[in-house]
Amino acid sequence: MSKKKKFAWAAALTGATAAALTAGMYLRQEVVKRRPFMIEEATISEMQKAMKTGQVTSKDLVQMYLDRIENFDKSGPKLNSILEINPEALHEAEASDVKRSVNPDVGPLFGVPLIIKDNIETESPMHTTAGSVALAGNQPEKDAFVVSQLRKAGAIILGKANLTEFANFIAEDMPNGYSSLGGQVLNPYGASFDVGGSSAGTGAAVAANLAAAGVGTETSGSILSPASSNSLVGIKPTVGAASRSGIIPLAHSQDTPGPMARTVRDAVLLFNGMTGVDEDDEETVWSQGDVQKDYTVYLKHGGLKGARLGIDRNYLESLSDEQVKLINQALDVMKEKGATILDPVVISSTETLENRESSVMYREFKFDINRYLKKLPADSPVHSLSDVIKYNKEHADTALHYGQAILEKSEALSADLGERQYLADRADDIRLSRKEGIDAVLKARHLDALIFANYLGCDIAAKAGYPSITVPAGYTSEGEPVGVTFTGLAFSEPKLIELAYAFEQATNHRKPPVL
Repeated sequence: MSKKKKFAWAAALTGATAAALTAGMYLRQEVVKRRPFMIEEATISEMQKAMKTGQVTSKDLVQMYLDRIENFDKSGPKLNSILEINPEALHEAEASDVKRSVNPDVGPLFGVPLIIKDNIETESPMHTTAGSVALAGNQPEKDAFVVSQLRKAGAIILGKANLTEFANFIAEDMPNGYSSLGGQVLNPYGASFDVGGSSAGTGAAVAANLAAAGVGTETSGSILSPASSNSLVGIKPTVGAASRSGIIPLAHSQDTPGPMARTVRDAVLLFNGMTGVDEDDEETVWSQGDVQKDYTVYLKHGGLKGARLGIDRNYLESLSDEQVKLINQALDVMKEKGATILDPVVISSTETLENRESSVMYREFKFDINRYLKKLPADSPVHSLSDVIKYNKEHADTALHYGQAILEKSEALSADLGERQYLADRADDIRLSRKEGIDAVLKARHLDALIFANYLGCDIAAKAGYPSITVPAGYTSEGEPVGVTFTGLAFSEPKLIELAYAFEQATNHRKPPVL
């Protein structure tokens, strides 16, 4: 942001107005001294109320989060969830406070500090790297569409979150939350617990109260996994509900950004701010009639009453007895709140889907990443997937702690998406995940949604392009978070929000990590 742009708001103020605002700022500081605002676990609505009454300013909120980042991310437990702080964050928050003083009629995200996953473009001076040392100098000229939407809503971009490098599509053995540029993200509930991938930094940062909420991306489990692992609410939208333009891609048929927050309401407020028709993403154009303008109307305490839900217990086989017990307790709550649980149901295509190897993600990744990298400035060290592989080999000491087998496998395949093998694999993915998968069981059993533990149904929903919402379901005796996930048909976000909110309000399982 230019200096001229940064201070444009100040030039428009008259001397009297500026003096009045200055006096108001001093008054707000006195109010804060009398009644401190507690940032830990504060909701977006509570922040707005505090800013409206003058108890706190947006600049105060930014500074509080910066202090927590210094205390808990860079020192203390060293969560390592933040890759970069927006150097303009305090200036932007100060401008936000002035605008609020002039016009207090603002939206729910106005002045609220958010964290953005670092595969989502943010304009210079911030970087967008996907966690790769090969992209360390990448400074986009403009924001991704979802970021520009959030800025229009008045949100403050606090910084960029660490992630699993290239959205966990580089090496078979790379741990969740690791990137060559940012290192390893830790789970704030315990360093020994999986932090989830690939939106690990967003998950850890929001869980540890280092930002009000955050934006992640998912191709297959990358929002649902870190949300459940960090006791958060994560919304993985229908593909096309939120724009993918300006996001370093993995596979366009499955990619989507989505909100991660500490409450369902906060996640919905963020989702509202992210959506919109983007001419650079045709899926949002085709989907505009299916996307709601305001999803908060679906925040209903009685959202479980009369709902028909199904659970396929084959997806629980990898869980411990204690984790299964927590899921069973969640089902009991849903029944108490008026839901009918069909237990079990069977998604008949699951075994076939899991045991076959589709080339879709590998081929789409090569196609999509080449198209993205080709547009980078001439001084970028990489302009293709082959360039990335070469760069990593030349800088193996920093870039290849876990190898790059996935990148090399993708490079070895054709990026021609008109080829027979790709078309056949994509058709099978759709058939097995939709017609013979989620669609079949939901329609045959007249269900509103399927229930999964944590993120364990993410693959079938991802291939279908269908939405899911995960909500905290409790903790093991060791303190490891467990989530429950609701999955439905395309653009069933309204029903999923009703279910998730009703369950959250009936249980209130989330508790902050002890840092």
